[in-house]
Amino acid sequence: MSLQHFIKNAISEWMRVKGPQSDIVFSSRVRIARNLAGLPFPTLSTSSQAEEVVRMVYEAWQKDSDLPFLKKAAFIRMSDLTPLEKRVLVEKHLISPQLAEESPHGAVLLSQDEAISIMINEEDHIRIQCLFPGLQLEKAWEMASHLDDWLEKHFTFAFDDQCGYLTSCPTNLGTGIRASVMVHLPALAMIQQLPRLLPVITQVGLAVRGIYGEGSEALGQLYQISNQVTLGQSEEEIIDKLQGVVRQIIEHELDARRRILHQSALELEDRVYRSYGILAHSRVIDSKEAMQRLSDVRLGVDLNLIKEVSASVMNELMVMIQPGFLQQYAGQRLDPEERDVRRAKLIRERLLMENNNPSE
Repeated sequence: MSLQHFIKNAISEWMRVKGPQSDIVFSSRVRIARNLAGLPFPTLSTSSQAEEVVRMVYEAWQKDSDLPFLKKAAFIRMSDLTPLEKRVLVEKHLISPQLAEESPHGAVLLSQDEAISIMINEEDHIRIQCLFPGLQLEKAWEMASHLDDWLEKHFTFAFDDQCGYLTSCPTNLGTGIRASVMVHLPALAMIQQLPRLLPVITQVGLAVRGIYGEGSEALGQLYQISNQVTLGQSEEEIIDKLQGVVRQIIEHELDARRRILHQSALELEDRVYRSYGILAHSRVIDSKEAMQRLSDVRLGVDLNLIKEVSASVMNELMVMIQPGFLQQYAGQRLDPEERDVRRAKLIRERLLMENNNPSE
């Protein structure tokens, strides 16, 4: 497999589009949890009941032509995928780790541009997910709501007048909505403001997690910020609150970047070029260091300090250096040491390709 082919097929189409505030906000996501009335939740379902949910969603998709953006979608059963293929879908944020690892009767309906994924038999019967580049929470919610209405034409959802939509996890009761943004906060990390800022975010009812959600590490100064409570607030209130807090975070990050440029411009330029040099020439690099170096260079690109590479290539590499992608590119399983060598080689090749084709 050539690197060009790998890049073309590894990166979701929606990731190639530049969105609002995309120098800080990488993506906006809205996810909705729903369960079908009259059936046990997935954690208590029998195999036949779980298969019935898969069949019902598949048939609804096949029969209904109201959603043109799902006409060329792919319906994928987890049982048809290898562990490596499932890991790649997790790394692209198209399915959750739980669906990949714990759902023998799980499936996903995936749009052609991979901006929409409808997970089946994860923690709940149905998880609608919509991804948009940059800060576009309202658009993501509009799309997710449209999909929710479509599904409600075909199914009766488990609902209680007091508790709202019923879900496996009590924290999802009510609207069942989880809205989140992936933010890049390198300047705040450099001036050591994150230890003060992140606890404040949690105090206003939001959660701060790593790049793969709950329990994951914040690599490369990438943080996922989402609502914690879904009960007692409308969907619009949840979106508005999250968006308001994120806009404040953006202002703090922009202010930190201005301060660094004003007070330590030479040191910053030295840092981003050192990281670029390591990425361009290293022969062995682990994922943690690679993400930090990519974060440095991405900041340099956003501040117009470094012109040898584009922001979109940095975005690509942050996905491509993950373990599943490396092994897919290699066409074989790799141990950690082999992955570190392959990671360094892939980064060198991609940066060289960018230098040879600067207009791409």
